[in-house]
Amino acid sequence: MNSWIENEFKNSKFADLRLRDRLLKMASTLSAAFGQSIPMACQDWAATKAAYRFIDNDRVTDTEILEGHFAATGARIAATDGPILVLHDTSEFSFTREDNKIGNTRKIRKNTGKNFVGGKQYFTKCGILMHTTLAVTSDGLPLGLGALKFWTRKDFKGTSEQKRHINQTRVPIEEKESFRWIENLNQSTNRFGSPDRLVHVADRESDMYEFFNEAKVIQSHFLVRICVNRRTIQSVNVYE
Repeated sequence: MNSWIENEFKNSKFADLRLRDRLLKMASTLSAAFGQSIPMACQDWAATKAAYRFIDNDRVTDTEILEGHFAATGARIAATDGPILVLHDTSEFSFTREDNKIGNTRKIRKNTGKNFVGGKQYFTKCGILMHTTLAVTSDGLPLGLGALKFWTRKDFKGTSEQKRHINQTRVPIEEKESFRWIENLNQSTNRFGSPDRLVHVADRESDMYEFFNEAKVIQSHFLVRICVNRRTIQSVNVYE
C-alpha cells in the first residue's frame, strides 16, 4: 500500500477498525487505476463486492471517509506561507436510470418536441449535486479539500407557483439551498485555521449578504463575482 494513502487517511476514524482498513485498500486500488470503474479497478468479484459493501454500509459517511483528508489539508496549509485561495463551487453528476432511486438535479428543456398542448417539453435529470471547497496556494498549487456537501432535489413541481405566494427574501437562509455556501465557508475556515490568511473565492451564486457577513464575522477575506449591481457609500477593500 502506498505510504501517502496511509498518511492521508490516518486521522479518519470509524466505529470499526476494519472499515478504515477497507478504505485504505480501496484508495490504493482506485489510485492505481485512476478513472476506471470499481469493477475494472478491483479486477475480481470478491474485491468488487467488498468495495460496494463498504460504500453501502450505513455506518460509513462521507465525513468519516474524508475527515483524514481534511486534517491532511490543514497540515499542508500550516506548512506553507502567504495567502491561501479557498475555491468554492458546485458540480453535477448526471446518471441515466429508468427507475430513479438516486435523486434529481435539475429540470431542463428538451431540444426538440412539443407536449400535447403545444408547449415546451421538459425532463428531470437524475443525479446528485456536490458542493466542494478546495484550497490552493497563490501560485496555483492544490492543497486539498476543506469541506464537501452532497444533496439531491426531490421535487420541482409547483416551484414557480410557490414564488407567486412566498416572498423568497423572507425565507430564512438556513432553509435555502444556498446555505451550503455559508456551511462550507465555516467548515473550511474552522479546519484550516488562520482565517486572516484565507481568501474565499466564489462565483455569482454566492453573491448574497449572508455570505459576506459571515466572512466578516469570522474575520476572513472573500472575492466574489457579483450577480447584481450595488451602490456603496465608500470604497470597499478588494478582499471585502
